[in-house]
Amino acid sequence: MTAQTLRIVLKLCELTGQDTVYALPMIFADKLKTQFVVTSELTPPKGTNLDGLLSTASALRECVDAINVTDSHSARMSMSPLAAAHLLIDEGIEPILQLVTRDRNRIALQSDMLGAFALGIRNLVCMGGDSPAVGDHPDAKPVFDLATTELIGAARCLNKGMDLGGCELKTPTNFCIGAVVNPGASDLAMEISRMEEKVAAGASFFQTQAVYDITAFEDFLAGVRHLNVAIIAGVMPIKSVKMALYANEKIPGITIPEDLIRQIDQADDVAATSIRLAAETVAALRGVCAGVHLMTLGAEQRIPYILESAGL
Repeated sequence: MTAQTLRIVLKLCELTGQDTVYALPMIFADKLKTQFVVTSELTPPKGTNLDGLLSTASALRECVDAINVTDSHSARMSMSPLAAAHLLIDEGIEPILQLVTRDRNRIALQSDMLGAFALGIRNLVCMGGDSPAVGDHPDAKPVFDLATTELIGAARCLNKGMDLGGCELKTPTNFCIGAVVNPGASDLAMEISRMEEKVAAGASFFQTQAVYDITAFEDFLAGVRHLNVAIIAGVMPIKSVKMALYANEKIPGITIPEDLIRQIDQADDVAATSIRLAAETVAALRGVCAGVHLMTLGAEQRIPYILESAGL
């Protein structure tokens, strides 16, 4: 279903008074089974004006299949992703709601998931989240009532019509449940073991940390092929040498090869070179995994050019 069709469905629901819970199909979930998907992500603002986020999302509407909405990314307080995700649906854009266990207990998380489903949100990515100590409210008390695997299990319970307390729901959910994985983890065996636990809990797709070495990523995929889940490879364009060096030093699981850093360093047009390198990565990943997740760190205007250069 196209974004235009989705908007028509929503308008018909509005005119007829029909609840969108039953009108919205699982578009992204269907695409995962049939095509190479493209996702990106946006962070809600620290404030109430969503004009910028909606404008960016609108510009990406025709070239991505869904957009992650982050949950107070990097432990920096921002608007509720549930509200922002619902407004994306109003714009005909399918959201993937990120949920972290850092800030809410199991009652609040289940409540948010029910509310999300009632608002037409069908896709979740479950994760732990960064410690408040690294964000803009370092004195905030972390919750972490549920482990990530338990949050995934809670979403699966809701899909089955039960809550974590064993109580029956009046109406079940039908979420497409995702999680994250780091194919560059220093202890890859442990990372794969955690991934297996997430699949057993109910995760059906994974978005990965940024991938730069295709051969190493293919080796990772071979090691998890038995899980039979969709894996969407993270692609993070190199915006500058400074950014690359920071990522290599500070972000676990990311290793940007020296050759790529050198190309950025020697580029006459850094933006054009960044787009070309990202497009080469995307093109190399076609046929290797289920899709790509573009993390452009505020340079979302480059995404259409990256995808066009990659032949998508």
